[in-house]
Amino acid sequence: MTLDLDPGTDLSFTRTLAVPRQLIWECWTDPKHIPHFFIPAPHKVTAVDIDLRVGGRFNTTFDVDGNVMDNQGVYLEVVPGEKLVFTDAYTEGWKPAPEPFMTAILLLADAPGGGTTYTAIARHRNADSCKAHKDMGFFDGWGTVVTQLETYAKGLMP
Repeated sequence: MTLDLDPGTDLSFTRTLAVPRQLIWECWTDPKHIPHFFIPAPHKVTAVDIDLRVGGRFNTTFDVDGNVMDNQGVYLEVVPGEKLVFTDAYTEGWKPAPEPFMTAILLLADAPGGGTTYTAIARHRNADSCKAHKDMGFFDGWGTVVTQLETYAKGLMP
């Protein structure tokens, strides 16, 4: 699966994880797993509400240094085991968000040796939003999240 990326509005990276694709999918789609990896430690996910279907909600609440951050979004595309696309541009019921930030695209593919090729893309509405996200530490933050995901998922393997 490939997408045309726009270097002015899209940030992305690809890593190979030593965990089977189906387990990575489960971690991303079962609310009980999200708190274990979704935000860089020491910050915490304190609530998750998932309705895994196109138009369904992907809502999370974070505790970042004692500040509560609510994030509401919807799934735009769900291809089991392969692709998740979600955005904060809308909330459940296709209600436009007042200040959308990005659309996230996760692509999963089998990697040699039973692992997963994991591609994360953050698509922004304009170059300024993209630059702000990059300057906020997109690569370090999302890189930390995928490292936490891989470590957590390894602990779930038999």
